[in-house]
Amino acid sequence: MPKLKTNKAAKKRFKVTATGKVLFRPAGKKHLMSGKAAKRRRKMRRWRSFDGRHDAKDILVLVGR
Repeated sequence: MPKLKTNKAAKKRFKVTATGKVLFRPAGKKHLMSGKAAKRRRKMRRWRSFDGRHDAKDILVLVGR
């Protein structure tokens, strides 16, 4: 059976830590930032992890882990 190819779109959007957590960047940071609160903009800088493990497992398959 051939190797599975990595989904390139998923690879660009998600990051997998050494412990296996899947991290993502929150949406909504490209434009119209002046209408958003400073606290909201500040929180958008960070990588966030998924709360549910089910979503993370699906992404791990796409990323190739």
